[in-house]
Amino acid sequence: MESANSSVPTVWTFDWVPDGPRGFVRDLRLRWACEEAGLDYQVRSVPFEDRGADHLAHQPFGQVPFLTDGDLRLFESGACLLHLAEKSEILMPQDAAEKADTLSWVIAALNSVEMVSLPWWFVGLSNPPENPLEDWLRSRLDVLEGVFAARDWLAAGRFTAADLIMADVVRLPWVRGLGSYPATDAYVARICARPAFEKAHADQMAHFAAADVARAGET
Repeated sequence: MESANSSVPTVWTFDWVPDGPRGFVRDLRLRWACEEAGLDYQVRSVPFEDRGADHLAHQPFGQVPFLTDGDLRLFESGACLLHLAEKSEILMPQDAAEKADTLSWVIAALNSVEMVSLPWWFVGLSNPPENPLEDWLRSRLDVLEGVFAARDWLAAGRFTAADLIMADVVRLPWVRGLGSYPATDAYVARICARPAFEKAHADQMAHFAAADVARAGET
């Protein structure tokens, strides 16, 4: 692992990934949150191809991202996002009812939507005649379509951490290609046009592009 400055939050990601996941590795969620909230942060990396003891001590499943913030260590993108959100009312409202709504939708993005979309995608990789999870995923997307047709934001009447995580979950190409969901498409396009997302996305892509250059220099 690279050394990090303990005075600011450090987002840990892989040093390199293949082309396919680029732009979708989940450290993007934490970069984006920091950009939205105006938080100082740094990005450090761990080896993609050699997930050693130091990595596993921070993330027991050998995944990314994980977050260090002073003496605190967090793993799982949802937990890291909620930690960062507590640092700024931009991401997490302080009104009790609005905060409860925001928290509910953050967990819904992870548990009710992503928890369905990822297994659906994984099953689909084998090209079965029918994906047995498709109706389940469509039912989730149908609910979201109704929500986005009725309002611009998930909670608090404005952008929050709930919109950040939900947009990142449903922007995935295999989810977007499942059917016609115009309100959801418009929601994703609007959220992902935010300057903070665009910067976080560009920074992640640049991070992995720099790794390509470094790897080429080693051969």
